[in-house]
Amino acid sequence: MELIKELRRKDRAITEDEAIALLNKAECGVLSTVTETGKPYGVPLNFCIINHCIYFHCAVEGQKIDNIKQNKSVSFCAVGNTEILPDKFGTKYKSVIVSGEVEEVFDLNKQIALEGLLQKYSPEFFEKGIKYIEGLREKTRVFKITINKLTGKARKQ
Repeated sequence: MELIKELRRKDRAITEDEAIALLNKAECGVLSTVTETGKPYGVPLNFCIINHCIYFHCAVEGQKIDNIKQNKSVSFCAVGNTEILPDKFGTKYKSVIVSGEVEEVFDLNKQIALEGLLQKYSPEFFEKGIKYIEGLREKTRVFKITINKLTGKARKQ
């Protein structure tokens, strides 16, 4: 197994709880996979966190699914609280990088994940969302990333 380097800027490290809080709050993340020919492929997506795992949904076929079929190791990144600091030639931010293994989920786990996405993105339309899920169940796949490593960092000023 390939080792991932430790966080270089340890002075900017955030706690695991802060990193999970950022994942819960972030509107979008980027899933990075590897193609069959070894090329990197990153795709932005909506996601939710349930029991320390990342869940996302997608169509029934596509590039990320092809990539996942041949290599279940993935990286996932989310960034939040950004503010350009022009006088410091930098950016204020919080970020999280996750490495893990991805697998498709079905039945009850699929339903729980889809409801988790509703809770995160459309809580005020939850009941309407449940009906929406029912109509698209067969046109949607749901995947879970089991987090093997999580690092977060922030520049606060």
